[in-house]
Amino acid sequence: MAVMVCVITSPAIVGLDTATVQVEVDLRPGLPAFAVVGLPDAAVQEARERVRSGIANQGYRVPPVRIVANLAPADLRKAGPQYDLPIALAILAGAEQLSPSAVAGVGAAGELALDGTLRPVAGTLAMAEHAARHGWRALVVPVQNAAEAALVEGETTIIPVGSLREAAEVLAGERPVPIVAPAPWPPDVRNDVPDLCDVHGQPAARRALEIAAAGMHSLLMVGPPGGGKTMLARRIPGLLPPLTRDDAITLTRIHSVAGRLPPGQGLMSRRPFRAPHHSISAAGLVGGGRLPQPGEVTLAHLGVLFLDEVGAFQPQVLDALRQPMEHGVVDVVRAMASARFPARPLLVCAGNPCPCGHADDPGGRCVCPPGRAETYQARLSGPVADRIDIRIEVPRVDSAALIEGVPDEPSSAVAARVEAADARRIERGQQYPNARLQGTALRKAVSLDGNGRRVMESAMTRLGLTARGFDRVLRVARTIADLDSSRKVGESHLLEAVGLRAYRSLG
Repeated sequence: MAVMVCVITSPAIVGLDTATVQVEVDLRPGLPAFAVVGLPDAAVQEARERVRSGIANQGYRVPPVRIVANLAPADLRKAGPQYDLPIALAILAGAEQLSPSAVAGVGAAGELALDGTLRPVAGTLAMAEHAARHGWRALVVPVQNAAEAALVEGETTIIPVGSLREAAEVLAGERPVPIVAPAPWPPDVRNDVPDLCDVHGQPAARRALEIAAAGMHSLLMVGPPGGGKTMLARRIPGLLPPLTRDDAITLTRIHSVAGRLPPGQGLMSRRPFRAPHHSISAAGLVGGGRLPQPGEVTLAHLGVLFLDEVGAFQPQVLDALRQPMEHGVVDVVRAMASARFPARPLLVCAGNPCPCGHADDPGGRCVCPPGRAETYQARLSGPVADRIDIRIEVPRVDSAALIEGVPDEPSSAVAARVEAADARRIERGQQYPNARLQGTALRKAVSLDGNGRRVMESAMTRLGLTARGFDRVLRVARTIADLDSSRKVGESHLLEAVGLRAYRSLG
């Protein structure tokens, strides 16, 4: 066998971005050996045994020569099992069991099982976008990832295969290219989210949820245990406006890269709801790792991030939310790589006024020692609390509401009003939700008359509003006006917005 170097490409995932990796395989006479170089991690190093077994078990011959697989560029860390398939195809081409021209201009990504079948890999949507953007002739992916890869439009042919032999035969023209049908849009979404009619009583909290959903405003609910804070939060996704196709692709890309997309799923049709445990680390919440991975705040992008028992979270973990709450992105910098992740969820926090939960109970049932409630509340720092738009008290549910059990307004009715309010925002040419208004755009959307100025002057004095708090009241008032079908933000809208920021028990 003549000495031959065969090259095939594979996309690498770097955060949510991608890079091209040239998989170069050199076969030359010598003692049989197999080395993988090019800054591979442990999963890539282990590809040697998977590839060797996969080739043999698919009926091909493993050449008894010295094999060196180089993943270029050498200064980019390679992680994950996705390089199994391109390495195997390059070996077959180098050993003349597959024509080298068959893999020219082709990219591949997939994990090999020991029997040569393919397992799905994370980030296939981002890889397919990379292939289309760089004009690759085709991209070979595991059949379980075909639905997400098919979402990408372009000249690149997506080739979904179930095994190494199927991949080789399709590339050699011995089998037809499998047809991948893109997912339909809009999707047929079933009404399987919890309904707001299950919550009895709490009219003020229900109103706050509606306003938060209409403008994507962050929300803090404080009250004793059993008041329904968690029930209310879990019903917010059913109130939010439907996803656009671009937003659905963004969410699908994020969850695919994070390895959270179920095999065979195409577009995500629902806004995510993430509720991390209070023991989570700062890296788990905002992202991190030796090779940066998205955290919970990114997995909840365009959906809901719910922090239950917010006072139980470590203060440094909550403080890590400052950047995403203010700028909508998270920058993760590590020695090996850096990444920027989108992070614009609707942040919902729920907490008790003290560890036992009864600090404000009129019955005097609090058993916390003096000063414990203040220490507990201080875990949500002032700078973080100041970035929360709506802060309300959720009292104990009235007994009459529970005993009578009369169903209240369903989510569908509230969602219709929220969608109508969002449509008014779009009609006036506003690209982003009201929670993101700032500067000149905010002043244009909210023009204060004499009565409005007096309301805000009084609020600044009475509540001690910061400049940030002042802007957030205006944003909430704009949303209330949209729900009221009003072009102008009036005095009543400002008063309600001020009232939704007046509660200060936690933070």
